[in-house]
Amino acid sequence: MSEDAGNERGDGGDTDPGPRLGRPIDFGGATLPAPVAHRGRRVTVRPLDPERDASRLYELSHAPSGDPTIWTYLPAGPYPDLSAYRADLVRQAASEDPLFFVITRASDEDRPLGMISYLAMVPEHGTIEIGHIWFGSELKRSPEATEAIFLLARHALDDLGYRRLEWKCNSLNEPSRRAALRFGFEFEGVFHNHRVVKGRNRDTAWFAITDQRWRAVRGAFDEWLAPGNFDHNGRQIASLRELTESVQVATENVEAGSTFR
Repeated sequence: MSEDAGNERGDGGDTDPGPRLGRPIDFGGATLPAPVAHRGRRVTVRPLDPERDASRLYELSHAPSGDPTIWTYLPAGPYPDLSAYRADLVRQAASEDPLFFVITRASDEDRPLGMISYLAMVPEHGTIEIGHIWFGSELKRSPEATEAIFLLARHALDDLGYRRLEWKCNSLNEPSRRAALRFGFEFEGVFHNHRVVKGRNRDTAWFAITDQRWRAVRGAFDEWLAPGNFDHNGRQIASLRELTESVQVATENVEAGSTFR
């Protein structure tokens, strides 16, 4: 129904209750992220530097030594050669939205292992997205990859004051959908015929962490990333998916117990 359709009467009453509106909030806007490094226990997420990073990133994501399937669901790539890739990285490094970063080990910030960005920033409404993510083979299914996501999520929601952190992906991209749920994002639905990417239709799956649930999700990250959650062989004791699923259950229980009038 259109917002201009007018007010509806209450159940069986003659008094017009007026329009239903969202809860009032005291929100003065969020802050745009800056191209600065974010350092954790295991990884550093630092601004992209094409001259420093191009060769290594190309090697990770292109044959013969890398994994070109990284580009399957991304809007660009793979590239015909290193020169073409470096030229696109120069363009990306100059961009403010998306704002691109590389992921490195904390012990070796000169050796990029993957990429990530902030994008779709609307600070006046407090919304921001993490996207353009790809992990090289060393990062996939690793604590380092998880910490990289956590560092940017924490910075956006705790430091910059965003109310909503988004994750969007091709609805056919099952690994990305699973990752979003593992990281504590809540599935919100699919936008059909949302984009045309590389000449193909893209239906987009939407996920988000709102500020209301962030405290619990942050606690799950903290518990999972703690050194005590890994045995002497580096294997996890509690899985992050189990921890973030408990957040979802708790949230649903709270919502089920609420009374709306």
